[in-house]
Amino acid sequence: MSNTESASVKLEQALLSLDRIRAEEIVNQSLQSVSLIEVVESVIAPVMERIGNGWEAGSVALSQIYMSSRICEDIVTTSISSQRQSLYEHQPRTAIVVLEDFHLLGKRIVYAVLRASGLQVDDLGQQDADTLIQRVEEDGIEVLLISTLMLRSALRIGYVREQLEQRGQTVKIVVGGAPFRFDPNLWQEVGADATANTATEALPVMKMIMGERA
Repeated sequence: MSNTESASVKLEQALLSLDRIRAEEIVNQSLQSVSLIEVVESVIAPVMERIGNGWEAGSVALSQIYMSSRICEDIVTTSISSQRQSLYEHQPRTAIVVLEDFHLLGKRIVYAVLRASGLQVDDLGQQDADTLIQRVEEDGIEVLLISTLMLRSALRIGYVREQLEQRGQTVKIVVGGAPFRFDPNLWQEVGADATANTATEALPVMKMIMGERA
């Protein structure tokens, strides 16, 4: 087992125990031999993926995946600040939002996982469609992650897409939430570019989009 694999296993144990101090020690020890980006990609990201898979399999509690994400987010944010560097250069301006629904937990978990993996994401909270369209245009959002719970809200994504195109906004839209799990083809019907059923699926989708834009 390599040093990064060993660190990843130890970090997973610390996170599932919600042991923030031990998690920080493991990350800081890894940073003595490899770069921050290597730690994120080889140590933290695999842990978050395994924890996410454990949650889907029922072996990890929702509170554990949420707190693990928050701990890693804090560690990565602190490390970036201390090293005065950005993890990924030329990141597209990315935002996440709940569209015309009031459930925020799923969005918050995806946000925390992406932040824990070193991605810069603006949290737009909950928005109605017209306010969101205006915000995307004003902020120059290039990648928009939309979470919905109700089918009515999911269908409003088609309106968001149509209005953004009419305004000349070439925005990548990634959708997630219950309606898209019930209907695997719905994301295409509403004009989205991709879908992610879980927080851990959102990370490879974001990397794919970043790769396409590089």
